[in-house]
Amino acid sequence: MVEAKYKRVVLKLSGEALAGNEGFGISPEVIKSVAEQIREVTQLGVQVSVVVGGGNIWRGVKASDEGMDRAHADYMGMLATVLNALALQDALERLDVVTRVQTSIEMRQVAEPYIRRRAIRHLEKCRVVIFAGGTGNPFFSTDTAAALRAAEIDAEVILMAKNGVDGVYSADPQKDPEAVKYETLNFMTVLNQGLGVMDATATSLCMDNNIPILVFSITESGNIRRAVMGEPIGTIVRRDIV
Repeated sequence: MVEAKYKRVVLKLSGEALAGNEGFGISPEVIKSVAEQIREVTQLGVQVSVVVGGGNIWRGVKASDEGMDRAHADYMGMLATVLNALALQDALERLDVVTRVQTSIEMRQVAEPYIRRRAIRHLEKCRVVIFAGGTGNPFFSTDTAAALRAAEIDAEVILMAKNGVDGVYSADPQKDPEAVKYETLNFMTVLNQGLGVMDATATSLCMDNNIPILVFSITESGNIRRAVMGEPIGTIVRRDIV
């Protein structure tokens, strides 16, 4: 069997990716496809953790812009990520993939509280760990949660699975036909040019801890496997790229 390039990964799933073409809610077809791709990767011996967003259910920033207290809005967004995490857990367990959900906000009836050492132990036992609730603090995105968890569990890469976008471009490819796709980038270029990889806090955290980010499309089946195998898909962001 060909060995995977990465042995322990954080898969970052946006809420919008789980909504599919509907743009809202959870698409059964999409979440089933994602679960099947995760199972395929675990069968390669890769330790998989997942950070899920909640934008398909609630967007705290948008609510804040419309007048809601920002902290209140962000806490609601954290709860939305738990809904997505439980849906993904159900889809994975239907495929006989042992899964644990850990939340940064305690809700013991439905999930474990996030404990770093316990999360690592689950991964070592080949269980998929889904991190929900963001960082547990308002004013921080789930991108930052992905960067933080990746640093805490010593993940080798963050896989940024995008819906309908196959990498990082110099401009919005849907609006600018001359937009150029990058194959490789370094963190300072991402920060200086404001490229839409992660928010600045998450990008800086990855740069400080030397955690590569691979941006690719989730809509094409098999892309998660291609990503962990090191195939040239999407855009890779690393500190050592000039």
